[in-house]
Amino acid sequence: MKKWKLFVLPLIALVFLSSCVSVRVLADYDKEANFNTYKTYAFYKTGIDKAQISDLDKKRILRAIDAEMTSRGFSKSQDPDLLVSIFTKEREQVDVYNNNFGWGGYGWGPGWGWGWGPGFGWGGNFGPNVSTRTEGSLFIDLIDNKNKELVWQGRGVGTLNNTKNIEKKEERIKEFVSQILEAYPPSIVAR
Repeated sequence: MKKWKLFVLPLIALVFLSSCVSVRVLADYDKEANFNTYKTYAFYKTGIDKAQISDLDKKRILRAIDAEMTSRGFSKSQDPDLLVSIFTKEREQVDVYNNNFGWGGYGWGPGWGWGWGPGFGWGGNFGPNVSTRTEGSLFIDLIDNKNKELVWQGRGVGTLNNTKNIEKKEERIKEFVSQILEAYPPSIVAR
């Protein structure tokens, strides 16, 4: 029985920890842009209006961006250096777990390979477990207001916790925005 626990408990912990994965962030930028000159910002309404999410979620995202930009020393302006735009994408992620482990059936047998014989695990589950989750991407674009050119784009990818708890939803949005904007400004070797 101890061998079973030694095998299954780390597996359960791994599955649990992978479900708590943070936001994966990617960022891209124009290497010719001088990020030291950007001190003010405003939201780019035209771009934000095209984002295909609820108006409530847009407000949550914009409030989170406002808080993050202010904490970084930026100020809002009628004549900004940067225009901030957002857009989102989401996709359904399907996970299939084959749990045909058991005694006297297909499963993990001696030598950690597939085979027939006594295996580690439990019986009674005769088919794969399928679960779905929504994985979303939030893009934050920073546009040079003078040139009207994109100078920086951050993308956060993570599981959208479909929750009815508004506080948890707002915290998740703040987490997305904060982790995306951690990549701004880019670390650029001095020219």
